[in-house]
Amino acid sequence: MARLSDTVICSEGLKILSEHLGLLETERFIALISRETFDYTQWQRDLYAGMSVEELSAKAKAYWEATHE
Repeated sequence: MARLSDTVICSEGLKILSEHLGLLETERFIALISRETFDYTQWQRDLYAGMSVEELSAKAKAYWEATHE
């Protein structure tokens, strides 16, 4: 897969957020993350700490099935 440009990532990210949250909540989300120091890498490590690949896969599958009925 080709690496996406920063512009494409921002555009697609905003599109996804607005489709799922709506415009007002998307603006609130951007304001929230702009105010706070947020370490995405650390957040991910904490979120998945102690979880096996099998558990992570099962959660991803369950999420996919729940959102694509």
